[in-house]
Amino acid sequence: MQTILFHDTIFGPIHSRRLGTSLGVNLMPRDGKVCSFDCLYCEAGYNAQGPGKAGLPSREEVARLLEQKLQEMHAQGQSLDVITFSGNGEPTLHPDFAGVVDDVLRLRDRYFTAAKVSVLANSTQLHRPDVCDALRRVDNNILKLDSAVESTMHALDRPASPAFTVEKVIPQLAEFPHNAIIQTMFTRGSHDGVAVDNTTPAEVDALIDAYRRINPREIMVYSIDRRTPEQSLQKIPADELRAIADRITRETSIPVQLTL
Repeated sequence: MQTILFHDTIFGPIHSRRLGTSLGVNLMPRDGKVCSFDCLYCEAGYNAQGPGKAGLPSREEVARLLEQKLQEMHAQGQSLDVITFSGNGEPTLHPDFAGVVDDVLRLRDRYFTAAKVSVLANSTQLHRPDVCDALRRVDNNILKLDSAVESTMHALDRPASPAFTVEKVIPQLAEFPHNAIIQTMFTRGSHDGVAVDNTTPAEVDALIDAYRRINPREIMVYSIDRRTPEQSLQKIPADELRAIADRITRETSIPVQLTL
């Protein structure tokens, strides 16, 4: 089984396909995974590997480690495009997520004023006002919507809570008009004998309708680029992915960032 990739609370900087030179903030355990999704394509592996024994880093620990790294990078004259909440699970599950966001913004302003702060979130915690307020404070509020078809979303993202539905999350995403960046991972394959494909015309129709309702600042369209836990998943060919992105742009007039 593929397991976690990030063994530190602050990791990188690394080159992100979508964001540039990125310093990662991992609010989940260093030795396990905690997530409210169990995506077939997650580079950190399935949730079955367990949460480990380290526990979640405290707000104070995150701030201390981040400041150490930013001081070091600043002293060495390194460049930084973005500080990104990512890692071994869903960052908005951290009980002090909003406070950590405040600390990261403060430290960014002290050491790398031009860098953006981005959160890669799976949209499962948008029922929490503290999470929503914090997401509005960051530069790039990047929220997931892989499918607007209930059965496909459940098959691909496998949310831990049966209460999480497309019907509920689309109105929640619409609470961030011109603010949220919606990211959609396109792929196809099968899992446990069940076909999974969010690239069909019907799937794209449903996503386009959802994008219109949400009215985000931007849409990120991409496909898998690393080894996935479900090995049958396919990277969508560039010409096909480009055609999907072109259609989304044409029918929504929303800017689309295509990552090939």
